[in-house]
Amino acid sequence: MKGIEEGAAKGAMPPGAREGATSWKRTGCGGPCPPIWRHRYFHKLYALDVELPDVKKPTKAALEGAMGGHGVGHAEIIGIYEKARK
Repeated sequence: MKGIEEGAAKGAMPPGAREGATSWKRTGCGGPCPPIWRHRYFHKLYALDVELPDVKKPTKAALEGAMGGHGVGHAEIIGIYEKARK
């Protein structure tokens, strides 16, 4: 995989891309749904020097284990959202 095109369709992962499961035990982003008060969302992207096998819906630990020492770069965005009290 060489990149993700701007405006890529939801659920249309480029060949060679892999997604880990979210805290909802599924892949994909469901959008922000924070509890009352402030909540942080971590979005992480890793560049590897190998293609990982398709491990379907791996846990965070399984995905990190499969990546091993193959990381050549990474990026992280932290989104902070807050739901007002009613």
